[in-house]
Amino acid sequence: MKIRPLTTSLLAASLLLGLAACKGPEAEQARRDAAQAADSTNAAAREAVDKAAAATRNAADDAAAASERAAADTQQALDRAAAATSEAAGEAKVAAKDAAAHASDSTADAAQNVADKARDVADDAKKNANEAKR
Repeated sequence: MKIRPLTTSLLAASLLLGLAACKGPEAEQARRDAAQAADSTNAAAREAVDKAAAATRNAADDAAAASERAAADTQQALDRAAAATSEAAGEAKVAAKDAAAHASDSTADAAQNVADKARDVADDAKKNANEAKR
């Protein structure tokens, strides 16, 4: 954007210098017209630069706001993931306790079955011994 206003200003200045060499009322009017054109060109260039700067500021503000929203969304997602992980860990702990309790029950049942079987074998052996004595 800098090259176009600079080129236009240089052309206007060249025109002014060329017209300054001329004499007479037409030359004076031409100088005034050239000066007015140069002023208009500079004003238009300033306005274009101001608009570009404003657009850049707006774009930067929009990007910053979008970045803040994304950061907030990311934080919320992380919070939800942490809560879900904590809940899953709690459920796993309860499940492990239940499994351990069931395992203890199963172990006790198995031990009882072994003891019952051992008693049956012992009773059979005692019976056989008594029969052998007679």
